[in-house]
Amino acid sequence: MKLYFYGAARAVTGSCYCLEINGKRILIDCGLKQGQDDNVTGNELPFYARDIDYVIVTHAHIDHSGRLPLLVKNGYSGQIFATRLTAKLLGIMLPDSAYIQERDAEWDNQKSKRAGRPQVEPLYTIQNADETLKRLKAAEYNQEILLCEGVRFRFSDAGHLLGSACIELWATENGVTKKIVFTGDLGNIDQPIIRNPELIREADYLVTESTYGDRSHEMPEDYTKLLAEVFERVFSRGGNVIIPAFAVGRAQELLYFIREMKSRKMVKSFPDFHVYLDSPLARAATRIFSGDLLGYLDADALDLINGGDEMFIFPGLELIESGEDSKMLNEIKTPKVIISASGMCDAGRIRHHLKHNLWRPESAVVFVGYQAGESLGRRLLDGAKRVKVLGEEIAVNAEIVKIEGMSSHADREHLLSFAENFAPMPGHVFVTHGDREVTELFATELRSRGFAAHAPELMEVYDLAANRVLVEGEQVKKRTAEDRAVSPAYAELQGAARYLQETIAKSKGMSNRELRRLAEQIKKAVDKWKS
Repeated sequence: MKLYFYGAARAVTGSCYCLEINGKRILIDCGLKQGQDDNVTGNELPFYARDIDYVIVTHAHIDHSGRLPLLVKNGYSGQIFATRLTAKLLGIMLPDSAYIQERDAEWDNQKSKRAGRPQVEPLYTIQNADETLKRLKAAEYNQEILLCEGVRFRFSDAGHLLGSACIELWATENGVTKKIVFTGDLGNIDQPIIRNPELIREADYLVTESTYGDRSHEMPEDYTKLLAEVFERVFSRGGNVIIPAFAVGRAQELLYFIREMKSRKMVKSFPDFHVYLDSPLARAATRIFSGDLLGYLDADALDLINGGDEMFIFPGLELIESGEDSKMLNEIKTPKVIISASGMCDAGRIRHHLKHNLWRPESAVVFVGYQAGESLGRRLLDGAKRVKVLGEEIAVNAEIVKIEGMSSHADREHLLSFAENFAPMPGHVFVTHGDREVTELFATELRSRGFAAHAPELMEVYDLAANRVLVEGEQVKKRTAEDRAVSPAYAELQGAARYLQETIAKSKGMSNRELRRLAEQIKKAVDKWKS
């Protein structure tokens, strides 16, 4: 009974864990590494996809699901379990991610052709994403599922995104049963639309996220009032409000707040302002958020719908589809709100709007979510005076606003509260999905409160039956430009090399005869290839 840490180990994206039990390998999440994490390690799979028997996904955000099409491309042929709403959201998010992979590869190949460099393949294609969606198997919260011999699990509401879940998994091997809880991304409390995270009472092991494990959210009394004050200030000087927002979850929360703002007539100077949701993905997600949400909404959202109102539709809202329509927004001279992706400003249409507004002192850029280190969003929040956007250097004259506390992640206090709700304490807590320094800080805080806890390194293997580290992980080194330029096929070869190293490490307790036999087989395979 072993737990492998294949992602989000001392990193804030790329969640991927594997439980090995009774000869089966069960993957928990298969996320894409993004932002600064993408500069630290690549997105190749550090295992053979064909060796995985089952996949369970905590939620639809790409840093938890974005390598699923790569998994299928590399030979995975089993089922992928998710909640009903997560399955629906994956139906739009994975093809969108694949489109970005194809587009980026095409762009890189245009530059490579001019420079005489080899062509590259996309990490995966839209066809791979479509094949992945056929493998989805949807479930509801608290529905217990017998996965295979000795393994059952259920989803509980993580309160992070519609459909997001913690995974409660019971594993039995050789007469020993252990319960492992994976938080996925644990939600903040009192968010609009979705419910608070469900508390869980029992676990032998806890794998917890720690995105905000080193800080507390400053909770404003009224988000709507705070946003209205920003809008009032910017509109009165004739500027635009530009809001970088993640297309799924955060964009819909903003529409929810602005609908309330409009209904309460909170912006006095320009009450009929227009809001442009400029993201095809956000538009598609908003349709899903407006569908059958029974069993997923909080009480206020249910009351709103039962009263016959729309959660996200209001006068002055326009949903932008085409790139041409997006560019035309900058020809509109009247003050307006533009909500666009990506949330960290490093990709997507938001860059176009920043290029046209950052230099304008009358405009404002409003940040409402986490900004990873080295992202354009983080640089703006840190006070950069000039930034490069779409190849052009832009002076930062616009007002930069951070709405504190408007996060879909639990903060330090709520992460601690979730852990301390277990009675008795878990036998061990694995701190993951946070910046390197944050994971260690949060693990240290847990230990000061009596927990056995540590922040695993990438590729660590933990023996759950014996409650000890079996294989030490490795600190990931910064990737060079040469590393980032390798083809997916070469990256797969590198993954095979790590798989071989993992196999050798696991064979330490074998007999000398078996070890020599394994060594001979490895040498024969290499010699055969050389010949």
